[in-house]
Parts: sequence; C-alpha cells; structure tokens
Amino acid sequence: MKSLEIFSGTGGLAKGLEIAGFEHASFVEFNKDACVSLRNNFNPEIVFEGDIAEFDLNSLDGVDIVAGGPPCQPFSLGGKHKAHQDSRDMFPYAIRCIEHLQPKAFFFENVKGLLRASFAEYFDYIIQRLTYPHCTIKDEENWEEHLHRLKKLNHKKYEGLRYDVSFRLLNAANYGVPQKRERVVIIGIRSDLKKEWKFPEPTHTEDRLNWDKFVTGEYWERHNIPVQENASLSRVLKDRYGIFPPEEAPWQTVRDALFGVPHPNDKHDIPDHIFKDGARTYPGHTGSEIDQPSKTIKAGGHGVPGGENMIRFEDGSVRYFTTYEAKLIQTFPKDFIVTGAWGEAMRQIGNAVPVKLSEVIAKHLFKLLNG
Repeated sequence: MKSLEIFSGTGGLAKGLEIAGFEHASFVEFNKDACVSLRNNFNPEIVFEGDIAEFDLNSLDGVDIVAGGPPCQPFSLGGKHKAHQDSRDMFPYAIRCIEHLQPKAFFFENVKGLLRASFAEYFDYIIQRLTYPHCTIKDEENWEEHLHRLKKLNHKKYEGLRYDVSFRLLNAANYGVPQKRERVVIIGIRSDLKKEWKFPEPTHTEDRLNWDKFVTGEYWERHNIPVQENASLSRVLKDRYGIFPPEEAPWQTVRDALFGVPHPNDKHDIPDHIFKDGARTYPGHTGSEIDQPSKTIKAGGHGVPGGENMIRFEDGSVRYFTTYEAKLIQTFPKDFIVTGAWGEAMRQIGNAVPVKLSEVIAKHLFKLLNG
C-alpha cells in the first residue's frame, strides 16, 4: 500500500509507516535541511522540496494513505495561539489532499495544544472538514459558517466522500518510546470500506517500571548499578497488584535507551555523537532524569532547542543530549542520518513523530486496511 507523507519533516512518521509495510509515494516538505535528511534516508527522487500549495497531486496515483504532521505552531502551548487566524495553519492543505486523492485512510499527528479549550470549536471544524472533505468552504463563507453547514449534514443520507474520524491524546512512553511525549493522533478511515478503527492499547506502564525498580530491583540489576529503594511506593504497588507484576512492559528510560552508548568525549566512531558544552539548569528547565523516560525532546522557538534537551544524572549534573542520543530517544534507527549542525538537527528531531509510536499505529492501520 502506498503512502503520501505531507509536512514530512525529517521522516519519523514515514519511517514508522515504512517499517509497518507501507510504500512511500512521495514526501512533501518545505524545510531544506529536513529535505536533505529525507533524501539521505529514503528515495531522494520522491522528495518534493517546496510549498505544499505548489505540489501537483495529479502526479500521484493509487495513494492508500495520507500521513503527516501539519505545522503545529498555531496550537502549541508555546506558540501565539492564533489557530485559524494563523497563516501557519496547514490543515486546509491536508484536507485538500484528502479531498483530491480520496485515500483509504489518513494519519495525522499534532501537539497536545490542539485540544485546548480555547481551540475547541476550531478543532471541531477540523474534524468535520476531515469527515466531509468534499463539502468545501464557499467563497462567501467564513469558517464558523462553514462549520454550521457541516454540522447540519446527515451522514446517513450524505452521498459524498466521507471518513470515520477518531482522535486521541497519546503518550509515546506508553508505547515503548523512552520519552514522555503527549501528542494528538487523528485517524480517518474511508466510510465505504466499513472498517472500524480502534487505537492500539498501551503496551508499557510507569507502574511496571516502578515495580522493576522498587519491588524486584530488576531495573538496577540490569544496569549493574546500586539498588535504590522506595519503601512507600513498593507497598502501594504490592497492595495494587499483589504478588504478580503489572502485565505490561516497563516504561523505557533514558538509561535504557542509551545502554551501551559511550560518553561523547570517549573514543568512538559515531559521527553524530559529539559533545556540546554549556548545559545549565534554570527554573522549568532541569533536564531529563536518567532513570525516567526523557521529557519531550523539543524543537524550540526559532529552531533553537530549549534547556530541556539535557540528561540529568544521579548527582544532579547535566549535559546536552548529542544528536545521536536524541535520535535514539525518538526511536530512530541508529543509522538514520539527521543533517545539520546541533541546533538544526535537534530542531528536526524535536519536530519528528517518534518512530516507534508511528510504527505501532501504522501496523494497526496496515492490518485493518488489508483485513
């Protein structure tokens, strides 16, 4: 099955789709550095570098799924909060792709801020537009009037193109990503296929990590470091689960993700594992504790990552993640090439969908569409 990746970024979502069995039809990406990364990791001939408004959808045939991360600045908690008034809102172009290509499904990812109460009505508009992509906005309409018209449609009587749309706020840590990263995932299945989408259940939990740490001590033994105890948490877990551990796998930690990775100042042959000096903590930016999933790897404003892209060690010291380490935290393959200096590479990594999360969802989609 073929997939079109729009707003592709450096290719985290695309890599997960590829692992799940999808074949790339094309990539559409505006950022030149991200396009260099895409060409280094995928077929360079299908990378379109430029404005999505200029991409020729007629050049594609038989696209089964459209996927991507429409630029999220209008909805980010750190952004300007303009939503539909923001020219960076690319959802209308994502909907245009659905309208034109009529894929079997679509898979979009966006930031948690998309669900802010102040954006509720516009988010409803996005969902309604994705549900009825052929019911387009009229020249004389504003989006509120268009939403009112969309809501009046009776889906049982509507004969145009329609999608069954679901969305959910997912924490990547719950699916094996060593990172606490909450993102909104939107899935649409073309209604005529009569297939019901269900989000995959979490496979990893914090309780199991704490069980392995403070009930059995297996976590510390696995890493060959002194056991740390937490008697009160151990009692809570034993009361909750009895003598049997939680069924899920443990959350993956920074230490798990970087197991066997040398210090960047040690001798090694990893080209993107270069020490960056100057890491400092300040209120609200204390780094990611090594024995927890990392905090969200951030792209930062104006392409400069903030102080959260740091490891915080047991003694309280911190240092910046190298590009290689951040790549592993985002579950990219070790040999995945992210181009650019540290700031640009971290921007690309911070904007990406974790490959493991993309893979889990994509495998469910592939199975559903082929079932």
